[in-house]
Amino acid sequence: MSEIEARLRKAGIALPEIANPAGIYVPAIRFGGFVYTSGQLPLVDGVLMEQGGKGKVNEINQAQAAMAARVAALNALAAVKGAVGDLDVVEKVLKLTVFVASESFFTNQHIVANGASAVLYEAFGENGKHVRSAVGVAELPLDASVELELIMGCSG
Repeated sequence: MSEIEARLRKAGIALPEIANPAGIYVPAIRFGGFVYTSGQLPLVDGVLMEQGGKGKVNEINQAQAAMAARVAALNALAAVKGAVGDLDVVEKVLKLTVFVASESFFTNQHIVANGASAVLYEAFGENGKHVRSAVGVAELPLDASVELELIMGCSG
């Protein structure tokens, strides 16, 4: 088990299985010293954690959406592990982009994105600090509240 996974496990967090792609793409790819993830949804055991059209985020459900961002970030880490074999080769989380399916006039996408940023910091400590974009969008696949992608710098 990698040092990163041990740190997560100590915090009571286990990486999920890699989510199956819904098309002709891969969950993550390593190219040179970088790993790029495809968009990751808040899937738990292959099922969207927020079933039933609850995708649009507003002030009332932003805490639930932040938890969804956390789950999506763990799915992204699982995808990264699948691409590199061992999370310990990740030297730095470089970029996090979080898309938030937002109700009109909702402007707290950055608070929702904090759910993902927090799990990256838990996993990688100071190397988990990253640049970030949090973007409000009209709709996301499967009516999810969030989708995110990562760019990570790796050794070796």
